[in-house]
Amino acid sequence: MRTTTKLAPLALALALPLSFTASGVAFAANGNATANLSPVPLNESQASGTANVTVSGNRLDVTVDVSNILADNPHAAHIHFGMDALHECPTAAADEDGSGHINTTEGGPAYGPVTVSLTTKGDTSPDSTLAVDRFDTAPGGTINYARGHIKVSSAVAKGILASEAVIVVHGNDYNGNGKYDGAEKSDLDKSLPTEATDPNVCGVLNASPTGGAAAGIGGGSTGTSPELLGLGAALGLAAVGSGAVAYRRRRSES
Repeated sequence: MRTTTKLAPLALALALPLSFTASGVAFAANGNATANLSPVPLNESQASGTANVTVSGNRLDVTVDVSNILADNPHAAHIHFGMDALHECPTAAADEDGSGHINTTEGGPAYGPVTVSLTTKGDTSPDSTLAVDRFDTAPGGTINYARGHIKVSSAVAKGILASEAVIVVHGNDYNGNGKYDGAEKSDLDKSLPTEATDPNVCGVLNASPTGGAAAGIGGGSTGTSPELLGLGAALGLAAVGSGAVAYRRRRSES
């Protein structure tokens, strides 16, 4: 009986850190990311703006503000992310066909495929990449977009919080006549002019993760917090100490 009493605090001390390690700590993907939107090189844009994305698990709240863009015409806007992308905006070197402009496909290696379509209503998946009837139309040449509760995959949420996602707003007016037209057709849809789909402004979403999101970015969210391990060790040492004092007191009284 004495042996059992003497070893119990030590067993508790050893078990406490192990219990923290075995159970792990679940980290939600939470944080905020912002982007400064600048003109895509060669595409004759005079626009600029900012974007903000708040990540709450698998939900996004997004705002995009752009000024001095083609007025009263739909502007497709997306969050782009791809594991194999460069996670950046394209440079002038992206003009592979020598057209003098960068189309969406040419910009793809830099910013990756569409993962979120920033429509004003309805579907927000890549299926709505060219849903021209559901994108902001920039009244007066200004976009003030806001939409919340956009559901995304864990991979996209983590990509945003790893500063690997890019915001792109499309739509240019190369000939300055106030509408999308011209002989050159879009690389995405030959029924549309290239003016309608070429990227206009672009910005990398720079993230500030919170709530333990950083632990999940590397692909694992079951690691053990060093603080909790330290707490477990401290509690274990306290248990050993109190057990040793009680044991010495019993020996002196016997």
